[in-house]
Amino acid sequence: MLPTRFTTYKRFRLSRTALTLFALATGYGFASGSAHAELKVCNKTESLVGVAVGYQVKKEWITEGWWRIPANVCTTIIDGDLNSRYFYLHAENSDTGGRWRGPIFMCTSNKEFKIQGLKDCFPRGFERTGFFEIDTGEQNSWQVRLTEANQTKKDDPAK
Repeated sequence: MLPTRFTTYKRFRLSRTALTLFALATGYGFASGSAHAELKVCNKTESLVGVAVGYQVKKEWITEGWWRIPANVCTTIIDGDLNSRYFYLHAENSDTGGRWRGPIFMCTSNKEFKIQGLKDCFPRGFERTGFFEIDTGEQNSWQVRLTEANQTKKDDPAK
């Protein structure tokens, strides 16, 4: 069972929608030429996927998760301009046990988390999990697509 971050996201979306409607009703809408910046993850599988992200703020590393992304849905993981060129993702398929992971190890938890630092995961009560790197090329927005084809199978120890 994947940890949930989806309920927090839903509350945020409702509040943001209400704020946007209020802004439009009072004449303070967004400029039509401005683009919305974000890091978005699209789940292009037929299963629920849990996603964790790692990033650096100044000289401090942070990992956080879990976002629950239903099948064939895109979710914003980081809202606003991407202030770093590199981000790191780890994702898990709730049906098949497949994963999207890589050789960069960061701390995670099996519950909703926001963790500062990469060292001493186990002594601090966290898990050590492999993340894959995303090079945004210093763009303000980026989208990652998780597909069945680019996930590691549950029993494949080589990846």
